[in-house]
Amino acid sequence: MDSSLKTGLCFGLTSGTITTLGLMAGLESGTGSRLVVLGGIITIAIADAFSDALGIHIS
Repeated sequence: MDSSLKTGLCFGLTSGTITTLGLMAGLESGTGSRLVVLGGIITIAIADAFSDALGIHIS
């Protein structure tokens, strides 16, 4: 595996994990609804993937 692929993979996994955990904690404490938390996770997964891809592309 080349270094740019490792960098992108590690960056994406770290960013996705931290973002998703923060979103889950915030939505759970704010709403208490499992459906809202699940919807938020799906939304942030798509949005975070696009933002990470664009950030790596630009850099």
